[in-house]
Amino acid sequence: MTTQRTSGRRKRAFAAVAAVAALLTTAACGGGGDDGDNGSSTGAAGFDAANNKVAQASLAKKGGTLKFGGAQDADSWDTTRGYYGFMWNFARYYSRQLVTGKAEPGVAGAELTPDLATGLAKVTDDGKTYTYTLRDGVTWEDGKPITSKDVKYGIERVWAQDVLSGGPVYLKDVLDPKGEYQGPYKDTSADKLGLKAIDTPDDKTIVFHLPQANSDFEEMLALVSASPVRQDKDTKSKYGLKPFSSGPYKFESYSPGKELTLTRNASWKQASDPIRKAYPDKITVTFFSDANQLDQRLLNGDLDLDINQTGMSPQGRTTALKEHKANLDNPVSGYVRYAVFPQSVAPFENIECRKAVIYGADHVSLQTARGGPVAGGDIGTNMLPPSVPGAEGQKYDPYEIAGANKSGNEAKAKEALKACGKPNGFSTTIAVRNNKPVEVATAQSLQASLKKIGITAEIDQYDGSQTTGIIGSPENVKKKGYGIIIMGWGPDFPSVQGFGLPLWNSKYILDSGNSNYALIKDKTIDGLFDQYVTTLDDAGKTKLSTEINHKVMEGAYYLPFVFEKFINWRSDNLANVYTSNGYSGMYDFVNLGLKSPK
Repeated sequence: MTTQRTSGRRKRAFAAVAAVAALLTTAACGGGGDDGDNGSSTGAAGFDAANNKVAQASLAKKGGTLKFGGAQDADSWDTTRGYYGFMWNFARYYSRQLVTGKAEPGVAGAELTPDLATGLAKVTDDGKTYTYTLRDGVTWEDGKPITSKDVKYGIERVWAQDVLSGGPVYLKDVLDPKGEYQGPYKDTSADKLGLKAIDTPDDKTIVFHLPQANSDFEEMLALVSASPVRQDKDTKSKYGLKPFSSGPYKFESYSPGKELTLTRNASWKQASDPIRKAYPDKITVTFFSDANQLDQRLLNGDLDLDINQTGMSPQGRTTALKEHKANLDNPVSGYVRYAVFPQSVAPFENIECRKAVIYGADHVSLQTARGGPVAGGDIGTNMLPPSVPGAEGQKYDPYEIAGANKSGNEAKAKEALKACGKPNGFSTTIAVRNNKPVEVATAQSLQASLKKIGITAEIDQYDGSQTTGIIGSPENVKKKGYGIIIMGWGPDFPSVQGFGLPLWNSKYILDSGNSNYALIKDKTIDGLFDQYVTTLDDAGKTKLSTEINHKVMEGAYYLPFVFEKFINWRSDNLANVYTSNGYSGMYDFVNLGLKSPK
């Protein structure tokens, strides 16, 4: 899950971030309590009242308009193409899958539960065959039944990467590792359902045949990319402008970058859907180019919540913490923010040069640049986020990043420089997105730390909308001399495969769209991933997950900054609201309601 999945992190200047750090630290000590203890809001539930627990569940009423705002539109509303985290969250309003995450707070939200299917998979053939039966009464927005063939066709669209690029491709890689199927648009079979790995013996039954077992396969089927799509409603590259609904809401109108309105799907039946309560009558999203304007509309009560779910900007956050603390939650996001060292750029092919940066960095300063302990998060000590089984949090701190070396260790850094043959330091370039001021602030902090140990770092702010072709191109990274890249990552699904496979496995080094920025080619790490995907017991998977993280950290490929947290807003009128690990600490949108519908 790239940063772009949650995307749209707001404009925030370095000075502004540093200025609110003290206020944020104070807020962290405030805790819960009633509204009177948490700010001037009178109708809000209290600070952190919806953080991993349900706030005002009993107050949700049917009706009204739920109003979202956002500083950025989705990458696509097409269920095959969308990859932003908030898109996956919002898409449950108009799309369903065989299985999905539970509509419950915290850790439980990442557990799978049946949706279109009557139950979780019947798994046979040593983990290579998954069988599902569709439940009765599931329909499209025109009232026609959703069939197993619709599910198969929707999944087949993932193969049409030449037309529908951008979304996750796990299903393609697992079901067709040799790339033999060409996708439905090039399918020569009459029904365009020629993918041999999926059988549909009748309209209610769908069977998946994996060439090799994969212990996370059902997690992949819970992704939005496994949503059904009906062939006669598939408008290919234009589908994201008006997807055909299988959920309780349908697209009424959409103006990209401006506004989106969903209204009730009259053909949806509550009896056929164990997940969705469908409280509001209408759901609107208004997009703003100025994050401060968005935050002001939230503070004014004109909007209920931010669809992007990446935290308020410094200006709005400061006001909210002072005057509306009862409207705020401070969840752990599930993201790790970090610097990564491409081994193609000298001298970072040498592990000791990489260690010099890790030891030379002032980790407290980096945390402050990202917003402090509350809006930034706990100092990151390794590369596995807390939401992933096998994570150890700050207990695993091989470089004492949150301990003895938290403010940097000049002696150890210079010792590493000497060991890597650069006793007087060296010069390098830090690559950072120009549309992510918090990342620029982080780069400036790192630059200042490294100067003290003789490493001169120039900062190159590249076009953040062109990430795929700039830092995603190993050739360009080498050409530009990007020795340090500032980035962040969260899990596509809560496992080491759903988080680390694109980052650390040598098979995922790509010419374009690369995420293995460090260019890790470690046979031990690759072998551990191979073991992981065929390990079916949870204890075994957790153990391997921990081992993979340790091997990555032992290679000193990364400098973790924070296990990210953020400050998110919920309006006084919002009910049945809670954060979910299933969506990396975001509010789970699907069953939000209003206390006083209007």
